[in-house]
Amino acid sequence: MSTTEENLTRVYTVNLGRAWLTPQHKRTDRVINILREFAVKHMKSDDIKLDQDLNRQIWSRGKTHPPRKVRVKMVKDDDDVVTVSLYEEAPASPASSEPAKETVPLAPATATELAATTPEQKPAAEAATGQQETAKKT
Repeated sequence: MSTTEENLTRVYTVNLGRAWLTPQHKRTDRVINILREFAVKHMKSDDIKLDQDLNRQIWSRGKTHPPRKVRVKMVKDDDDVVTVSLYEEAPASPASSEPAKETVPLAPATATELAATTPEQKPAAEAATGQQETAKKT
């Protein structure tokens, strides 16, 4: 075996839509078979192992409603064993990313915010808070 095939890692998005051609209560079983067939075809090995997290994700919605597609990482070992697992992107390093911009919440104005307005707006603000206080008393 050549050294290029040792510890071969690839990431695929597998379309699982063909599972909807099978009867409703056999769909998730078919999804597992589709993943195994895909791994055999693309990784050129017959020894396929599905990761437990991938299996849980596929079965999470039950036997009749598996996901339509799944992003997987396939790793081929030295012994031609292919391990299929969920692909999780690594978060970007904070040094390379731009600093996050602060956002201003669009919450409704409170009585204290209305009191801190300009002098022209104070009478309207006081009238609004006065109406709110009378509404609370009744």
